[in-house]
Amino acid sequence: MNTWDNQPRAKRVWFDEENLWLELEDGRQMGVPLAYFPRLAQADPARRGEVIISGGGTGLHWESLDEDISVPGLLASAVENQKASA
Repeated sequence: MNTWDNQPRAKRVWFDEENLWLELEDGRQMGVPLAYFPRLAQADPARRGEVIISGGGTGLHWESLDEDISVPGLLASAVENQKASA
Protein backbone atom coordinates (compact mmCIF):
# COMPACT_ATOMS: atom_id res chain seq x y z
CA MET A 1 0.00 0.00 0.00
CA ASN A 2 1.36 3.39 -0.98
CA THR A 3 0.93 5.97 1.81
CA TRP A 4 1.08 8.84 -0.72
CA ASP A 5 -2.07 7.77 -2.60
CA ASN A 6 -4.31 10.36 -0.93
CA GLN A 7 -1.72 13.13 -0.76
CA PRO A 8 -1.97 16.44 -2.59
CA ARG A 9 0.07 16.51 -5.79
CA ALA A 10 1.72 19.45 -7.50
CA LYS A 11 0.82 20.15 -11.10
CA ARG A 12 2.66 23.44 -11.64
CA VAL A 13 5.12 25.71 -9.79
CA TRP A 14 5.90 29.35 -10.54
CA PHE A 15 7.21 32.45 -8.79
CA ASP A 16 6.56 36.13 -8.48
CA GLU A 17 8.83 38.65 -6.74
CA GLU A 18 7.86 37.51 -3.24
CA ASN A 19 6.17 34.10 -3.44
CA LEU A 20 6.44 30.51 -4.55
CA TRP A 21 3.12 29.58 -6.18
CA LEU A 22 1.82 26.05 -6.41
CA GLU A 23 -1.08 24.62 -8.39
CA LEU A 24 -2.31 21.21 -7.29
CA GLU A 25 -3.82 18.55 -9.53
CA ASP A 26 -7.22 19.20 -7.91
CA GLY A 27 -7.10 22.86 -9.02
CA ARG A 28 -6.20 24.48 -5.69
CA GLN A 29 -3.53 27.16 -5.77
CA MET A 30 -1.48 28.57 -2.95
CA GLY A 31 1.29 31.09 -2.52
CA VAL A 32 4.04 30.80 0.08
CA PRO A 33 6.45 33.63 0.87
CA LEU A 34 9.95 33.02 -0.48
CA ALA A 35 11.24 34.23 2.88
CA TYR A 36 10.30 30.78 4.24
CA PHE A 37 12.89 29.24 1.91
CA PRO A 38 16.20 31.13 2.15
CA ARG A 39 17.88 29.20 -0.68
CA LEU A 40 15.04 30.01 -3.05
CA ALA A 41 14.83 33.62 -1.86
CA GLN A 42 18.52 34.16 -2.60
CA ALA A 43 18.47 32.36 -5.96
CA ASP A 44 18.01 34.21 -9.23
CA PRO A 45 14.78 33.59 -11.18
CA ALA A 46 16.48 31.24 -13.66
CA ARG A 47 17.65 28.93 -10.89
CA ARG A 48 14.24 28.98 -9.19
CA GLY A 49 12.77 27.93 -12.53
CA GLU A 50 14.85 24.73 -12.49
CA VAL A 51 12.31 23.08 -10.18
CA ILE A 52 11.57 19.40 -10.73
CA ILE A 53 8.20 18.09 -9.59
CA SER A 54 9.14 14.72 -8.12
CA GLY A 55 7.46 11.76 -6.46
CA GLY A 56 4.44 11.91 -8.72
CA GLY A 57 3.78 15.47 -7.55
CA THR A 58 4.49 15.01 -3.84
CA GLY A 59 7.83 16.81 -3.87
CA LEU A 60 9.61 19.82 -5.31
CA HIS A 61 13.34 19.57 -5.99
CA TRP A 62 16.04 22.03 -7.07
CA GLU A 63 19.22 20.11 -7.83
CA SER A 64 21.50 23.16 -8.19
CA LEU A 65 20.17 24.71 -4.97
CA ASP A 66 20.11 21.47 -2.95
CA GLU A 67 16.51 22.29 -1.97
CA ASP A 68 13.64 19.85 -1.45
CA ILE A 69 10.11 20.71 -0.38
CA SER A 70 7.38 18.22 0.51
CA VAL A 71 4.05 19.21 -1.05
CA PRO A 72 1.97 17.46 1.67
CA GLY A 73 4.17 19.10 4.32
CA LEU A 74 3.74 22.51 2.72
CA LEU A 75 -0.03 22.15 2.73
CA ALA A 76 -0.09 20.80 6.29
CA SER A 77 1.92 23.80 7.41
CA ALA A 78 -0.49 26.17 5.64
CA VAL A 79 -3.46 24.54 7.38
CA GLU A 80 -1.75 24.82 10.78
CA ASN A 81 -0.96 28.50 10.14
CA GLN A 82 -4.62 29.14 9.25
CA LYS A 83 -5.78 27.47 12.48
CA ALA A 84 -3.32 29.50 14.53
CA SER A 85 -4.50 32.79 13.05
CA ALA A 86 -8.23 31.99 13.42
